Amino acid sequence: MLRGFYTAASGMIAQQRRQEMVSNNIANVNTPGYKADQATLRSFPEMLIHLIDQKKIPTTNEVKLRRSQPIGGLHTGVYAQESILNFSQGMIRETGMFTDVALIDRDYPDENGQVFFTVRNENGDIRYTRNGNFTVDGEGYLTTNEGFYVLDENGNEIQTDGLEFLVTDEGYVQTAAGQARLGIAYIADAHELIKEENDLLSPEAGDVDVQNAYASDANFTMRQGFLEGSNVDAGRSMTEMMQAYRNFEMNQRVLKAYDESMDKAVNQIARLT
Repeated sequence: MLRGFYTAASGMIAQQRRQEMVSNNIANVNTPGYKADQATLRSFPEMLIHLIDQKKIPTTNEVKLRRSQPIGGLHTGVYAQESILNFSQGMIRETGMFTDVALIDRDYPDENGQVFFTVRNENGDIRYTRNGNFTVDGEGYLTTNEGFYVLDENGNEIQTDGLEFLVTDEGYVQTAAGQARLGIAYIADAHELIKEENDLLSPEAGDVDVQNAYASDANFTMRQGFLEGSNVDAGRSMTEMMQAYRNFEMNQRVLKAYDESMDKAVNQIARLT
């Protein structure tokens, strides 16, 4: 009976985490370049149940032999194993803002390959993003809306001189004072990145293979005045949220039933005996 408590409780925890993930996806349905999280649920290691008894051999000394007969497998619960990012292209929409830039995927040499804008966060660390909703700060530098500097292919900040600029399909930022090229990183396995706040992705989890996208075999382009939207499917996410809620309720009822059975076993059956 105690095993049933743990099994039902683990199901509730897994569905709660799943609902938190889906809720975060729905909250970012309008965030440019946002990539949806997908939860993977996995059962705890399966136990193989055996019936162990003894068999009497009809001999003078009545020899007894132990034997084991397999009954079947038993799962002891479920847990949210990990959260996987969905890197599919979001919808490209026109905004007409000259500071907006969209990365448009075409073809990549690796199955999980992806290109990203390169930015520098408040701590001076390199981060990656698909959010091209940029702006120009008071000093004329190209930044994200959170104030993080957008970097060129040499890792330098991009000076626009506070003027309107042109971004070509090849990533060149052209102003009256000259031009720089947007720093676009190609990552062979984008799933190695860790999601952070402000729609940023961190490579600090391990040995992430980061390449200059222009020098790689990645096939992509850029469009100024356009933004890549979130790839969250709002309708599907609402359905997943309801499923998670219903599954949580079912596990809750099972847990309640075990609790009532335990109450009877302890307070009623024990009193009768």
